[in-house]
Parts: sequence; C-alpha cells; structure tokens
Amino acid sequence: MATKRMSFTGGFGARYGAKIRQRLINATKKQKTWQKCPYCTKLRVKRISYGIWKCRACNIKFASRAYES
Repeated sequence: MATKRMSFTGGFGARYGAKIRQRLINATKKQKTWQKCPYCTKLRVKRISYGIWKCRACNIKFASRAYES
C-alpha cells in the first residue's frame, strides 16, 4: 500500500527526526522561490548554484547566502 507523501522529505519516513526534515523543507522552499534583487529591487533572482544567484531582470550574477539573498 502506497502512502501519500506531503513533500520530498516524505520519502525519508520516520528517519532523521521531524525538526531536521522541517528545516530541510524550509530551506528548499527559500532557495526555489523568487528572491529580491539587491541591485534593481525586483523579485527576479534565482539560485544558480550554492551561494551564486542571478537576477533575470538586470542580468547580474552575485554571491550571497546559500538559500536566500
């Protein structure tokens, strides 16, 4: 019988603890949503890789935090 997964951490089951799984969900949501550009102040920044972000409005790359700018 298959169980309904609430997020990608549902595959972990009861392992690793609820608090750690919730922190992982929050970090993943932050890194995948649009962020505010520090240069043009538009919500057009996406994460390219660890600590590297790119604004799609002003086409600038910059380094910042790992999960949110």
